[in-house]
Amino acid sequence: MAFHPEYEIVLVTESVGQRFIGEHMQDFKAGDLCFIGPNVPHLYRNTEDYYKQNADLKAKSIVIHFNEDFLGKDFFNIPEMQHVKVLFEKSLKVLDIFGETNAFIAARLKEMFHENATKRLLSLLEILDFLGKSNEYQLLTSGDSFGTNIKDAERVNRVFEYVMKNFRNEIRLDEAADLVAMSETSFSRYFKSRTNKSFSDFVSQIRIAHACKLLIDCKMTVSEIAFESGFNNLSNFNRQFKEQMNITPSSYQKQILQK
Repeated sequence: MAFHPEYEIVLVTESVGQRFIGEHMQDFKAGDLCFIGPNVPHLYRNTEDYYKQNADLKAKSIVIHFNEDFLGKDFFNIPEMQHVKVLFEKSLKVLDIFGETNAFIAARLKEMFHENATKRLLSLLEILDFLGKSNEYQLLTSGDSFGTNIKDAERVNRVFEYVMKNFRNEIRLDEAADLVAMSETSFSRYFKSRTNKSFSDFVSQIRIAHACKLLIDCKMTVSEIAFESGFNNLSNFNRQFKEQMNITPSSYQKQILQK
């Protein structure tokens, strides 16, 4: 789990997986582009195939970190930069960027590799100016303060890693609490305050996200997918899937096949 006071632009250029940004969880793929504000906890984690021994899969991204005063303390307070100032405020809710804006920024980020230090500063300003005038993005989080610090980020990251490695099996609250040296009650309150969701809801989201991938592959029955995703019975899987996706697993699979 990353957590830092700088603004961050992240372009995924190769790999797939899941990203956790604030209280938001979503799959990512090559081409995904986000603008993340200061002190917003975030984690990009590749699918399990990337961590297997001798795997030839590669994870690549372009990441830029910068402080708001990188061009001087008051530069973005001038009238000509008010749209960028507003952009900085929006970044606390995290911008998921699409369309022509995505294409323009992605191209500029790749060109910056070949630029000198001065030109990179100007290119970053160009990107912020372009993005500040665009509406091709969606906000991912509530923007609520998570009150997270580096120690918190390390704790939450340990829990995330535990869940990602074990979600196919039984996930025990006491084991998760032990990872951060807390009682079960304290851990439950702590996790909810840092992620805006309960621990059980988080585990369920991970399992449903995995089930969606298997349903798209269409290589297993719904019953097999339920157990492969960590659910101990089919009725529980169907109920939780419908709660999260507003559709049954079978209907979800049929929709995918019709596309």
